[in-house]
Parts: sequence; structure tokens; C-alpha cells
Amino acid sequence: MTGWLNRQAFRPDITVITFFVVVALFFYGSIAWTFYMSLTRSTLIPSYQIIGFDQYVKLFSNHRWLISCLNMVIFGVLYIVGTLVFGVLLAIFADRRIKAESFFRTVFLYPLAVSLIVTGLSWRWLLDPVNGLQALMRSIGWESFTFDWLTQPDRAIYTIVIASIWHSAGLVMIIVLAGLRGIDNDLWKAIRMEGIPLWRAYLQVILPGMRPVIASCVVLLMSEVIRGYDLIIAMTKGGPGISTEMPAKFAVDFYFARVNLGLASAASIMMLVLSLLLLTPYFYSEFRRRT
Repeated sequence: MTGWLNRQAFRPDITVITFFVVVALFFYGSIAWTFYMSLTRSTLIPSYQIIGFDQYVKLFSNHRWLISCLNMVIFGVLYIVGTLVFGVLLAIFADRRIKAESFFRTVFLYPLAVSLIVTGLSWRWLLDPVNGLQALMRSIGWESFTFDWLTQPDRAIYTIVIASIWHSAGLVMIIVLAGLRGIDNDLWKAIRMEGIPLWRAYLQVILPGMRPVIASCVVLLMSEVIRGYDLIIAMTKGGPGISTEMPAKFAVDFYFARVNLGLASAASIMMLVLSLLLLTPYFYSEFRRRT
């Protein structure tokens, strides 16, 4: 009798409804509040007097915001393409059953276990012209060696790209490798019977058939591009100047350092809109594929 009462007391639908209420309250409620703040003249203290879209006009008139958007485009394209190429190549090599495969998989997956702050600090020390790679090469006799990109405004963004690819390539590798290990053996038999070269088989047969897997990797990498903050703070703090400024850092700075709640909220909403715009082609292609 007691067990029957306990089963009756447990209602899965109530648990699910409670979860959705919490998500709606704290997630969508936060988005709604941020949008409302972006329509006000809020600074340190929220103001609930709506002034329209003036904050968005100020945002796109702000030179620092425009530079951060440009940096995000440059970083995003190089980071996504570089991580995909490097990760897919690692997955293909691992798929060929190389010796010590487990060891190499561990080596390339290890960066994922390291926080972005630690990754950024490590690369900052490595690329430091005074104490890093440049100093090491000069100390062993290569006096003309120069690698001071971290201090060059026109090159600093590429150091962020290098560190980010190193950190995320293992994620792409493991996802693509799982897809490669799921390829039907009959397809490989057909490829061998046709005498198709291995590089051509991967490029024209295997990888095109793994489009959903590649698309999933792109979506994950795009989210990292838009949320980019930790690595930049640890490596460059947005410098030299604002040469490595990103939208996420712009929003955080205006929230806490410059206490301009209205402008920071507008920047946050624009980041959300950009995320939705970038994900729209993916969801559209998935919808077409299923229908």
C-alpha cells in the first residue's frame, strides 16, 4: 500500500513542468529583462523609463564596438576553418589505426581539460617576446629570430586564433572520429574495389556523407566565437589598445567597469541576435533535410 502511494505521489509531469518554469523564469526572463534595460537610459542603477532604441544607435556609433565586431569576424573565420581542418586531419589519422592511437588521442584531448584562463596564460608566457619563444630561440644562437605578434596591434588577433585552435581541435577530432568509426564497412569495401585513392575517398565520399557531424562541430565552434572572453582576458586583455577587443569583453566592460547598463544590455542583445542569425542556416538545412 505504501509503495503504491509513493508511486502515485511521484508525478513525472510535475517534475517536467517545474523544470520548464525554472528555465522560463531565469533564462527567458533574464533575456527579457536585458532587452528592457537596453531600451532605457540605465547606468549604475536601472532606470525603467523607456527611451526607445537610442542605446542601439549609440552602440553602432561606438568605434570600440565596431572594432570588436570586426575582430570577431576575423577571429571566427580563421578559428572555425583552422579548427575544422586540423581536427578533421587528426581524426583521419586516428581512423587509420596508427600506432599509439590512445596516447595521441589523450595528447590532443588534454587541452579540453584545461580551462581557457590557464590556456591563455600559458600561451601568453610562450609568446612573450622577453621571456617566451623569441627569447629561447635567441638564447640558443638564433639572434635574428622574431616572434612578437602578441605586442603587434595588427597581428595580436592571430595569436588568439592559434591558442584557440590548439584548445578546440581535440573536440572536433573526437566528434569526427566517432562519425568515421560509424561508417559502414560495405562502403569501404566498395571504395577499395573501385580503387579510389584514400585521400579522394575521404574528401569526396566519406566527409560529404558526414555533413550533420561537421555541421554540429561548426555550431559548437560558432558558440565559442560569440562567447569569446576568457582567453582574450588571459592573453591580451583586449590589447594592444583595442586590437583584440571582442563583443563579449565589450559588454562585460560596460556592465562592470563603465557601469553603463543600458549600452551593455544593447550589446548583449546584439550578441544574442547574431547567435540566432548564425544558427538560422543550420536549423533551416536540418528542417529541409527532415521534410
